[in-house]
Amino acid sequence: MSDKPSVLFVCVHNAGRSQMAAAWLTHLAGDRVEVRSAGSNPGTAVNPAAVEAMAEVGIDISAETPKILTIDAVKESDVCITMGCGDTCPVFPGKRYLDWTLEDPAGQGVAAVRPIRDEIKTLVAGLIKEIAPEKSA
Repeated sequence: MSDKPSVLFVCVHNAGRSQMAAAWLTHLAGDRVEVRSAGSNPGTAVNPAAVEAMAEVGIDISAETPKILTIDAVKESDVCITMGCGDTCPVFPGKRYLDWTLEDPAGQGVAAVRPIRDEIKTLVAGLIKEIAPEKSA
């Protein structure tokens, strides 16, 4: 078991919101947090508009692939966050469960995805302050 907190982002297709959230958390927290993302019905590829929107802020998620949600992924995570998509996680004692209500980027162009990307960044930054604040020297 790692001493750093672990976060699982869950969205049905694991192709947009959860992928952007995982990328933001990795980008902003570095190795201070273990990051996972998954979905109950994973898509075949990450949403191209999400890939483009993240590339605009210097984060490359083009090599990511949607992954199936497993019980082990939930068990191994301290915080499980659903992305307002109606997906649910198996519930285990001692885990923290959050639901972030976010617009679905599926089928939308990059202009519509940008505000979702930015809202996710704000939520992720707040989460980092709670679970993995930077240690002062």
